Amino acid sequence: METRADDREAWWRAIRAYWMAMLVVALAMGVSLLLEPYLLDRPTWLLLTIAVLASAWLGGIRPAVLALALATVIGFLLVDTPFRDADHLVNAAGFATVSAGIILLTRRMSHWRDTAHVHEVDAGESSRKAQEMTEELGLLIDGATNYAIYMLDPEGRVAIWNKGAERIKGWTEQEILGKPTEVFYPAEERANGKPYADLDNARADGKFQEEGWRVRKDGSEFLADVTITPLYDEDGTLRGFGKVVRDITDQKAAERAIETREAQLNSILATVPDAMVVIDDEGTMVSFSSTAQRMFGYEESEVLGKNVSMLMPSPDREAHDSYVGRYLATGERHIIGSTRRVMGCRKDGTPVPHELAIGEATGGGRRLFTGFMRDLTQEEATAARLKELQSELIHVSRVSAMGAMASTLAHELNQPITAVVNYVETAEALLEHPDAETVAIVREALKDAASESLRAGQIVRRLRDFVARGEVQKHVEDLPTLIREACSLGFVGLREHGVETVLRLDPSATPVLADRVQVEQVLVNLIRNAGEAMAESEERILTITTAPDAPGLVRVTVSDTGPGLADVVATQLFQAFLSTKSEGMGLGLSICRTIVEAHGGRIWADSPAGGGTRFHFTLMHVALEEPDGG
Repeated sequence: METRADDREAWWRAIRAYWMAMLVVALAMGVSLLLEPYLLDRPTWLLLTIAVLASAWLGGIRPAVLALALATVIGFLLVDTPFRDADHLVNAAGFATVSAGIILLTRRMSHWRDTAHVHEVDAGESSRKAQEMTEELGLLIDGATNYAIYMLDPEGRVAIWNKGAERIKGWTEQEILGKPTEVFYPAEERANGKPYADLDNARADGKFQEEGWRVRKDGSEFLADVTITPLYDEDGTLRGFGKVVRDITDQKAAERAIETREAQLNSILATVPDAMVVIDDEGTMVSFSSTAQRMFGYEESEVLGKNVSMLMPSPDREAHDSYVGRYLATGERHIIGSTRRVMGCRKDGTPVPHELAIGEATGGGRRLFTGFMRDLTQEEATAARLKELQSELIHVSRVSAMGAMASTLAHELNQPITAVVNYVETAEALLEHPDAETVAIVREALKDAASESLRAGQIVRRLRDFVARGEVQKHVEDLPTLIREACSLGFVGLREHGVETVLRLDPSATPVLADRVQVEQVLVNLIRNAGEAMAESEERILTITTAPDAPGLVRVTVSDTGPGLADVVATQLFQAFLSTKSEGMGLGLSICRTIVEAHGGRIWADSPAGGGTRFHFTLMHVALEEPDGG
């Protein structure tokens, strides 16, 4: 739209110029007609030449050409015989020559004017752009408030000063212009000539850069990153020095703090007992602590950049990447945030059991997983050795108990053996004069002898099983049967002391999951302790009771009618090496607790209000499936 408006305006200017040319020519013709009486019937070509000149001056070349054509026609029309008058033709030729010269000169002047205008426009545009660039450069320099940017003259005096320099160093532009560069240096550096030595180094090397201390207006010092660049003109003459100064005091303090924290973290990671391995979302190891190096036998350089599956045995090694991929795809956690026991693989191929905890972190556009691993090799070896020692101690305790019962066991075995001997000797005597009645008596005697020998064999078998050393093996056992077999050993010698036995066995409180020999050991120990506790009592009744307890458990209670437990003893009853017997080692009840707890139960004691002591322990109840009636 603007282009069309400009075209119309130019068209109207051209029309006005042509009309102006015709008007000027008409005016010249009118003046000529008025002067005709004085010109002796000759046209005045001078006036027409002036009309052409005026047209050229007012409208340019084309209106001047139009004026020349009109003036020529009018000049010849004003004369009756224009081509027969030699003077008239000479004047006309002069008019044409002068007018053509005017037109040519106007054309050249127009060209010169247009060229001058273009140069003027270009010069104005260049000046405007230079001014804008200067202003923008000034704004840019002043806008870099984190940098002190200033210029020194060749003698080292401040010539240009930006806002950043004012902010960092404290001097305003009016205060600092013309001041020497040494005002920015500490006193000791000014004394040894460092300010000008830095300029000399910049001039010699083309650039000087350092980190050093500089001084503010208020006298305070700051650590600065300084760059000095010499500035030369096209002739190679030194114009001055450009300086860029940045305050790095806080940056260096932060870097030192980070370095300190990193050193502390590395020290912690080097001494922490848990190994630490960091991997990315592709399973590639990016960090491998010193504890991990000791645990797996690899140096850090051997594992960084490699897949963490190299620390795993098969089949986890082959499946690890799929585990990570499934988590990244679904976000469903199986291991992250929890702890579990897993198996690793050392460099030499030996397995390493460890406890693994995995954490997740995201930073810098990366997802990282950190695994903390605690080596369980020594712990599991210690636990296995402890279990072995406990088994040994339990076995020794049984043997020791049998040693203490040796005399009573000998008496218990002596009765059936003596009876066998007597029955056999009687049979032998009766067979000297055999008859039918004698044979019947002998047969009955031999039957009783066989029964007594079986009785002695059962005692020996139970004694052998009781003291036998073997692995702990839990089986489903009938609790009443187990209790009766324990009583056959535990009550040896107690009946002779007047101890009465009462068994109250609930049929619903069986079967149980137990190691038969170890549970018998608990019962024998409790039975023998109860018998000894009632040695001075008038009433000696030992009661064994079974009953269902908490869901999934059965309670066994061994109670006596002795004097009960003293309060001091009751609180420490199951501690090792605590005994109320002068010859006891104090391990019996401690071993009983170990056995019961290994069976998933607990053991405790109390004294009822009527007197005596009750020992309770629980075992795991086995619920048998009912037969299908269908």
